[in-house]
Amino acid sequence: MPADDVRSDTTPALTAGETWRALYGHFRPHRWAVVLGALCALAGAAAGLAQPLAAKSLVDRLGGSDSISGVLILLTALVLVGTAIEAVGAYVLDRTAESVVLAARRTLIGRLLRLRLPEVERTQPGDLMSRVTSDTTLLKAVTTRSVVAAISGGVTFLATIVLMGLMDPVLLGVTLGVILLIGGAVALVMPQISKAAKKSQEAVGEISTVLERAFGAFRTIKASGAEAREAAVVDRAATRAWKYGVRSSKWEAVAFTSIGLSVQVSFLAVLGVGGARVASGEIPVSTLVAFLLFLFYLIEPVTSLVDAATQYQVGAAAIARIVEAERLATEDPGPAGGAPAAAGRAAAVEFDDVRFRYRAELPYVHHGVSFTVPGAGMTAFVGPSGAGKTTVFGLIERFYETSGGRILIDGRDIREWPLAELRASIGYVEQDAPVLSGTLRENLVFAAPDAADDAIRDVLVRARLDGLVDRLPDGLDTVVGHRGSKLSGGERQRVAIARALLRRPRLLLLDEATSQLDAVNEMALRDVVAEVARDVTVLVVAHRLSTVTLADRIVVMDAGRVRAVGTHAELVARDPLYGELAATQFLASAPGEAAGARI
Repeated sequence: MPADDVRSDTTPALTAGETWRALYGHFRPHRWAVVLGALCALAGAAAGLAQPLAAKSLVDRLGGSDSISGVLILLTALVLVGTAIEAVGAYVLDRTAESVVLAARRTLIGRLLRLRLPEVERTQPGDLMSRVTSDTTLLKAVTTRSVVAAISGGVTFLATIVLMGLMDPVLLGVTLGVILLIGGAVALVMPQISKAAKKSQEAVGEISTVLERAFGAFRTIKASGAEAREAAVVDRAATRAWKYGVRSSKWEAVAFTSIGLSVQVSFLAVLGVGGARVASGEIPVSTLVAFLLFLFYLIEPVTSLVDAATQYQVGAAAIARIVEAERLATEDPGPAGGAPAAAGRAAAVEFDDVRFRYRAELPYVHHGVSFTVPGAGMTAFVGPSGAGKTTVFGLIERFYETSGGRILIDGRDIREWPLAELRASIGYVEQDAPVLSGTLRENLVFAAPDAADDAIRDVLVRARLDGLVDRLPDGLDTVVGHRGSKLSGGERQRVAIARALLRRPRLLLLDEATSQLDAVNEMALRDVVAEVARDVTVLVVAHRLSTVTLADRIVVMDAGRVRAVGTHAELVARDPLYGELAATQFLASAPGEAAGARI
């Protein structure tokens, strides 16, 4: 199955079993801490349940001569000990919850950074970021407090019911009748909370997506006077998040109000029925007092159960989004830290009848592309836009997998190479020459973190960046801004080229690497590339033929096919498309540049 068909655009909702397995998978490494928190919660609940019994004993002694001081001390001790134990349990659970979120974020970030490129291109980056930040935060409650609340609340509820039944089965029947009646209404509300929570999380992800798009094209937005329109797009997403958040809050309010209503109605019913039973002498007044206290203590476990159910509904939506991200296809880089095979020797590259399309529903980009690059030297790829030139580099880097045919490096199918080893052999300069936020030094050593200072200085001179470094206030430690915003387009390209050269690759891929350089710097870097090509296999994609006229071979591509291979002079003489491209550019070039191009 093609890599880009790994998942569909719509992900089915998780079943209850899948949700619980995913939930357990997150807190399983911390299960003993959760058990400790649960035991503390149960111990606190037990201390609370003992208080009505102590109160009953106190009321019984009020009419006699027995001292009540011991009972009062016992009641005080139960309150203090129960409170302390619950505080310890709450701390343990909160600390564990933070650990669960941290582990989930580490795992998710690790997976997202290993995603296959087609998955990233089909998923909004802002939505992926929302899953790391917003969705994982919701795990904090659902993986610890809600689990413990469900366990402790359930045990406490059953224990309270048993004790109430032992005191008076009639009053218990009245209480359960009211609770079951209103509890049925609460159960009907839970699916509404789940739906609203899921929609709210999706809207929050949409906010991140829209903001990421806006900040990624900030200058374009300002230059286009589109601030108000972009703000309106963000506002619509924020309004949707608000709407579904309010809807979720509405149903949660209904659920929790129902709890209070059930307790109040139960209290009135028990007070009426119990008062009649006390008046008839069927039960003592102390039993009614203790039963009413138990009824009030019943509020906490019932609230815990409803709260756990509510948090589960909210958390289930977040878990579904996290699981969806975890199911995206990732790369297996293989052993890390290995040196490139045959280090120091230029790589031989061969495309053998390669066919490729980005997705099954899209047309083919490559229709049986074949060419051979024997080793050191420069090979250029030229042709009209959309001919499939840049795709050649994406396939060599295995950003995408071929739909047919083979790509060989040193006679070995690249699918047999561990990705880490393959990419360690390649230096790649992308078309838009991205520069990361951080310092200039961090950008230069990004692909070669162990590069020595002498190597950095050498590559700065070769890429004509030494003058820039001298002008910068902090030299190599100058912060270059978001996406290199403090550098010009040409400077960013030179940084990208220097970064690739610093890696000392066996195969250097340059995709329009000089498109933003002036004629002087282009000529200088052309000489650098020619020098590098003596020992390294250099593949260049270029629209400006002045960059590649001295190439050892030029591959002319058109509509996903190789139509001709040769030197500049050979192709001008025998390939009409190349001759047309060359003639057009020479006519449009300045005389000096045209003369340079004819060298």
